[in-house]
Amino acid sequence: MFAADKKKDKRPIALLLPLTGPRARLGLSMRQAALLAENSAFVQSFDTGGTAAGAAAAAAQAFKIKPALILGPLSAEEVPAVSSTVAGRVPVIAFSNDSVLRAPGTWIFGITAGQVTTAILRYARTRGVKTVTMIDDGSPWSAAATIAAGKSESEIGITVNILQVKPGQPLPSPGEAPDAVLLPGAGETVLAAARALKETGVQLLGTFQALDSRPQALAALDGAWLASPDPNAFGTFASAFQARNGGDPGTIAALAYDAAGIANTLRADNRLGMEGLMDAKGFHGVTGPVRFRTDGSVARDFAILVAGPTGYTPVASSSGS
Repeated sequence: MFAADKKKDKRPIALLLPLTGPRARLGLSMRQAALLAENSAFVQSFDTGGTAAGAAAAAAQAFKIKPALILGPLSAEEVPAVSSTVAGRVPVIAFSNDSVLRAPGTWIFGITAGQVTTAILRYARTRGVKTVTMIDDGSPWSAAATIAAGKSESEIGITVNILQVKPGQPLPSPGEAPDAVLLPGAGETVLAAARALKETGVQLLGTFQALDSRPQALAALDGAWLASPDPNAFGTFASAFQARNGGDPGTIAALAYDAAGIANTLRADNRLGMEGLMDAKGFHGVTGPVRFRTDGSVARDFAILVAGPTGYTPVASSSGS
């Protein structure tokens, strides 16, 4: 006799999002994105209000439905409240990008500065880059990128020197010309630095934070290499989102789509839970292929884009950790 098919796992997943408060609009967009990827019958939403206290209350309420996974919360201040409330009893996939908050059983699913920084440095090294000057504009994102670059120097085999630049200040001379300059931030500081590097022969590196499709920005960034989620994959998701909900989703909504898609995949395989998440093969998503690690960190692969006068062209992929 053949063994009977396994009974389909019908346990719900709990979605913890700010459905009221200052970030309610983003929370609603994330909920709509999640419902594109997972059957609504299996998704129950809980409002955090965007606060630590609200997140703790939402987690306690969610725990009562015995969810297979908790997706959320969104902000860094909410994550510890959820982790302590759940206490490892349910896997948590949080949407924060603060990697310090990772812990066994609580994964930081947001795109971190460390991930994109190591991805672009790894790619640059394959192209012969050995020395990089990194511009720290004082933002939290740049600070996190700087730490990641320092930690990855020996692993990648690349030398990174840091130059601190305050917004509005001109780019200081890097001394002996490096092979490349990495601009991890965004905005006018990045564009000013990019313009200053024109005609120097130094390769410009960046992250998805610097993506800017204005003609003047593309002119400044022309030839730059940037680590980013694949714009083609995101475009497919954005079209589906717009067709059902209207409006344009952002990268954070795409994270909710990917997390719910992972739950859907695991449910179909009857592996919904901790063991399924730790599958070494990982999962493909709009924000890039991901692999979950036991310490709560997530490895994510990125597209490497080359900026040109008319937009950004994917040329390779690179792993970020």
